[in-house]
Amino acid sequence: MGQAMPPDTEDNRPLEADGWHTLRRFLPYLWPRDNPTLKRRIIAAMAFVLAAKGVTLALPFAYKYAVDAMATPTSESAMVALALVLAYGLGRFTAVAFDNLRNIAFERVGQIATLHLAQDVFRRLHRLSLRFHLDRRTGEVTKVIERGTKSIDTMLYFLLFNIAPTAIELIAVGVIFYINFGWELVAATGLAVVSYILTTRWITEWRTKLRREMNELDGRALHRAVDSLLNYETVKYFGAEAREQARYGQAASAYAEAAIKSENSLGLLNIAQALITNLLMAGAMAYTVWGWSQGQLTVGDLVFVNTYLLQLFRPLDMLGFVYRSIRQGLVDMGEMFKLMDTDVEVQDRPGAPALVVRRPHITFDHVAFGYEPDRTILNNLSFEVPAGASVAIVGPSGAGKSTIARLLFRFYDPQGGRILIDGQDIASVTQESLRAHIGIVPQDSVLFNDSIGYNIAYGSGDAREEDVFAAARDAAILPFIEQLPQGFATEVGERGLKLSGGEKQRVAIARTLVKNPPILLLDEATSALDSRTEQDILRTLRRISRGRTTIAIAHRLSTIADADRILVLDRGKLAEAGRHSDLLAADGLYADMWARQAAERETQPEAAE
Repeated sequence: MGQAMPPDTEDNRPLEADGWHTLRRFLPYLWPRDNPTLKRRIIAAMAFVLAAKGVTLALPFAYKYAVDAMATPTSESAMVALALVLAYGLGRFTAVAFDNLRNIAFERVGQIATLHLAQDVFRRLHRLSLRFHLDRRTGEVTKVIERGTKSIDTMLYFLLFNIAPTAIELIAVGVIFYINFGWELVAATGLAVVSYILTTRWITEWRTKLRREMNELDGRALHRAVDSLLNYETVKYFGAEAREQARYGQAASAYAEAAIKSENSLGLLNIAQALITNLLMAGAMAYTVWGWSQGQLTVGDLVFVNTYLLQLFRPLDMLGFVYRSIRQGLVDMGEMFKLMDTDVEVQDRPGAPALVVRRPHITFDHVAFGYEPDRTILNNLSFEVPAGASVAIVGPSGAGKSTIARLLFRFYDPQGGRILIDGQDIASVTQESLRAHIGIVPQDSVLFNDSIGYNIAYGSGDAREEDVFAAARDAAILPFIEQLPQGFATEVGERGLKLSGGEKQRVAIARTLVKNPPILLLDEATSALDSRTEQDILRTLRRISRGRTTIAIAHRLSTIADADRILVLDRGKLAEAGRHSDLLAADGLYADMWARQAAERETQPEAAE
């Protein structure tokens, strides 16, 4: 598994420093501490690299001596030339064989490294707070992860099998040229290589900025497409197809313009690289021809120089692509690492114990909370929910009802006060154990794009088939499932859109029954349903609430009139508390809300008539 790396704390890091920083964070995936098998594979791959490079460097000698032997034809020289030509062919085959053996040895390393990186990112994203997921755009996040994880295999391959072998070959060719031709040809080759590298670097840095802009626009276009498709019903309701097409077209057009600039800059880079390499080739061969005319060099030396430069140009030609790929890989991985470095807002304390619930008694003790520092949602709120009791929380919109649910699940930590379950501060126990003791039936039950059986079984990691069956029966959805041709294997569609609202709610109830928690949270679980379906669901909810501590957050007061206790919130404070009849008798905020809703219920039939 890839080793966790320290977070990046420098937001304004220079581009070069940021690249080295990213590379250092990347190295543990290349050389995993706890996997000696992968290390041996990397060593074997490098051995094949050196073997292939050794064979490649020897080939021009065979070629040169074969040509020289043919230049002075004798019966003996013919045999020598033939042997050298055969050796040349065998050497080329051997070099190809070593390269492919290198790929075979390394393939598992690249795939495992990519797998570990992807798992690390996925795990980190699920640890991030609800605030992060509400603020970030899903399309952009998935694009960052896709580019970052794909870049690791490319990075591994180029760093090990292109940059290192090219450096070795450059040194070896310099030594060979110096021994055979003197310092002039070495100096010309060195000057050309340095010019090539600097030119490639300068233009690529410019291209990197263009590429970053292109990635940003690509993410924006993807986000608009995903957002529009996820809300396709809303688009159709308002006849906004043309508006959505124009909105997406603007983002796609901006991306297209950025892509054109990026591709045009690539053409400029290729022209500059070709100019440098071909000037070196022409100059080196002209130098060899001049040496031959002076009787200092042989015909074979021309072939010798030409072959070495062709071999050298192959990785040099790739160097521009490799450098661009590595720089882009560093950019993509840097963006992903920044995503991983996002602060985890809600964290377990070091050595935090698991929550132990014997009596599921809930206490909110002077809780203060606001999503933003200048906007308080809950203001010094205190209340208790006795074990086994059914407590309802009501109040006007914006009073903080749903915030209570998020704090109870510890999606956020309060700025003041404590939340206790069975006398234990939920901030001092592990989040996993806390959430294992709480089940929820939300207003909008979002389901995975999988089968009904999978969504019900999702309530518990070790749910058995009989548990799923029993939960479906107790949630009163089993008759519906048995009527379906594919039964529990029926696909529910993205976000469960193939099911009706009532069917989705019953699947959500069954999912919570599989979890079997001692604490049940009903967050306006029936507000989006019609009256008949609502009554059916309410009967089911009342049945499954028996023997559990239940908190029901409700907008329609008629759904919670039978609660053991009703808490009335107003502007983040507890305005009233008591049973339904007592609150009506008090003639306060609850009584006013009840009267308004009763009037609405009376006018609805009249409107229908």
